[in-house]
Amino acid sequence: MTLTGANLSGATGVSFGGVAAASFTVDSGTQVTAVSPAHAAGSVAVTVSTPGGTSNAVTFTYVAVPSVSSVSPSQGPVSGGTAVTLTGANLSGATGVSFGGVAAASFTVNSGTQITAVSPAHVAGAAAVTVTTPSGTSNSNDPNAFFYYAAQPSLTALAPASGPTAGGTTVTVTGNDLLGTTAVSFGGTPAASFTVNSATHITAVTPSHAPGTTDVTVTTPGGVSGPLGYVFLDAPVLTSLSPNQGPAGSATVVTLTGTGLATTTSVRFGTTTASFTVVSPTQITAVAPVGSAGPLAVTVTTPAGTSNGLTYTRVPAPGI
Repeated sequence: MTLTGANLSGATGVSFGGVAAASFTVDSGTQVTAVSPAHAAGSVAVTVSTPGGTSNAVTFTYVAVPSVSSVSPSQGPVSGGTAVTLTGANLSGATGVSFGGVAAASFTVNSGTQITAVSPAHVAGAAAVTVTTPSGTSNSNDPNAFFYYAAQPSLTALAPASGPTAGGTTVTVTGNDLLGTTAVSFGGTPAASFTVNSATHITAVTPSHAPGTTDVTVTTPGGVSGPLGYVFLDAPVLTSLSPNQGPAGSATVVTLTGTGLATTTSVRFGTTTASFTVVSPTQITAVAPVGSAGPLAVTVTTPAGTSNGLTYTRVPAPGI
């Protein structure tokens, strides 16, 4: 701060509201340069003392460093152009607003606690929003990140790609530009829940849904992704075995009839896995394994679950 006046030679002190200047230099009889000390916000009286006495006072105003407490909305496209409301303190007199080091396209100081700024173009990701005033720049660690999202999201894979109509299956959705996801849909029905793990992965829990193939889509502020097919399956049901008995000592080909059998992954006779062929959604042929005589529960397993059990009986060979 440069103090201009008269009779300043031999100055022995400079005071800012009763606090000594951090340092000062007497440039001439009419000028002193002083460095302001730390002080509470507000106007203070500045005086110069010499052996001849203390001068009259001039006013110096301390302005608090600005701070930003919230950003709304907190996300927008990489192309910029989003009107963002910054809320905080000590924002009057703002001379600049920055989004991750890039100057705002424009801004308006609405009050000491609010600024409206237009986001500039920026690379995808989180960008710290800061405000600069004559007293300094707000802390970039304030809770004020603005997230730039990339292009429209896209999907590349679902794992698994099928599950029961009752829902409850955890599906890993793989794609691109998935950060900021606001919705995951299975055939128009919202996922029971979902978690955004990264820009390329989401974990979603399927809702209950009618059987059949449905479109899975992801929605972000960048748009709605293209669909991938997910199949809701009815749990398998067995209605008959033919034959329902056979010799214990040799394999027997058994025809299993029922519903929901198209995606069968295993057939069991008791606890033993049998070889099988899916003939149609309602029929399977399986080879009953050799084993001890007696009744066995035959079940079918698909991605939708395990069927009810029907009894197949191994009959011992006759003896005399």
